[in-house]
Amino acid sequence: MTSTVDGRRERGDRTRRHAARTAARLATVQGLDSITVGALAEATGASKSGLLTVFGNREEILVAAVAEARTLYVEHVIAPAWTEPSGTPRLRALLDHWVGYLRDEVFPGGCFVATTSAEFGHREGRVADAVRELKREWIGVLERELSVTGVPDPAEAAFRIDAYLVAANTRRELFGDDAALDTGRRLALAVLPPVVPPVVPAGVAEAGEAPAEP
Repeated sequence: MTSTVDGRRERGDRTRRHAARTAARLATVQGLDSITVGALAEATGASKSGLLTVFGNREEILVAAVAEARTLYVEHVIAPAWTEPSGTPRLRALLDHWVGYLRDEVFPGGCFVATTSAEFGHREGRVADAVRELKREWIGVLERELSVTGVPDPAEAAFRIDAYLVAANTRRELFGDDAALDTGRRLALAVLPPVVPPVVPAGVAEAGEAPAEP
C-alpha cells in the first residue's frame, strides 16, 4: 500500500514539475495570464483533470510557473556567477550569464522576469505578488553586489543595469536584433566601477622575483 501511495506521489510531482516548467515557457510567448488549463493539458500531454488534481486550480498553476521560472533563473544566471568574488567580478559574471540564458533560449520568448513584469504591472493577487517578488529578488541581488563595489548609489546603479537589460530583451524579441544583447551588456558594464589592481608597495618583491640584497 505504501509503495502504491509513493508511486502516485512521485508521478504527481513529475507532472507538477513538467507542467510548471511548460507553463513558464509558454508565458514568455503568449503571456502568463493567458494560459488555460486546457492549453496546458494540450502542451504537456496531461489531462485537464490530472492537472487539476495536482494543482487544484488555475491560479496554483500560474504561481507554480513563476516558482519554476525562478528555479531556472537561479540555475542559469545566478548560481554560475556565484563562483566569482563578490562585487564587480560577480556582477560581470551575472551579465555574461544573463546574455547566455537568453541566447540558450531557456525561455522561447526571452527573459521571463522582463516579460511577466510588464504583463503584471497593474495587477493584484497571488500571481502578481509572485511576479513582483521575483523582480525584487533580482534587483536585490544587483543592489547587494553593487554596494560591495563602492558605487555611490547602488539602487540607482541597479536601476540602470536592469533598464539596459530589459531594453536589450525587448529589442531582441521585438525586432530579432540579437546584437541588442551585446549592447545591453556593454552599457550595463559601463555602470560598474573599474577593477583597480592592488598596489604593490615599493620594495615588495613580485611573485617569482628574488628579494633585493640587504
